Amino acid sequence: MLYRDGLVLIIDKPAGIPVHAGPGGGPNLEAGFDALRFGLRRPPALAHRLDRETSGCLVLGRHPKALRRLGILFAAGKVEKVYWAVVAGIPVTPEGTIDARLKKLTRKSSWRIEVHPQGQEAVTDYRVLGTHDGRAWLELRPRTGRTHQIRVHCATIGCPVAGDSRYGGPADSPVLLHARAIALPLYPARLAITASAPVPQHMLAALAALGYDPGCDAMRATAETMPA
Repeated sequence: MLYRDGLVLIIDKPAGIPVHAGPGGGPNLEAGFDALRFGLRRPPALAHRLDRETSGCLVLGRHPKALRRLGILFAAGKVEKVYWAVVAGIPVTPEGTIDARLKKLTRKSSWRIEVHPQGQEAVTDYRVLGTHDGRAWLELRPRTGRTHQIRVHCATIGCPVAGDSRYGGPADSPVLLHARAIALPLYPARLAITASAPVPQHMLAALAALGYDPGCDAMRATAETMPA
């Protein structure tokens, strides 16, 4: 648990498990939400989604009123999200904005997200935090919340997420994408709720090779949820 109050929970989602059951069933996070009631009559529910492969900050609303308030914030783009990714390739510029519309394309029994002029608006700001041996550690701040947005946007600039073979990344590791921090302006008269998820075990070695220093992590985590 990263944060808890009367309206919201922020949990640290592990990589490799979906947030809800798919058509074929199987293990999923929602199946365990009853253990997160903390005295309320009903379990919390998802305020947004993370991909199966992505770890990190996941927001739950504790009751319908909270979910409605959270839904308005997410829909209006007022929730600040910070992701870390290890990518194959190094961006041409050390920071920038990726503005590429995205559309879900279905082919027979599969689907994928692609850049498409008739797709939904999708914008991601990025910054290079470290490089080594043809790879980069990126901080990414999506301004919109489209499905697979960060994964496709990274691939669009020639730097697919490591492990993300679906969008051109090398299949030599798990998908190295982490929802590092989040800021929720949930209470008008208070500062935004902020939370930061620790680096997961499966990303530690890759990030260390790119300059990540666990000893400096607390200070960095505080800064990440502040406006850029």
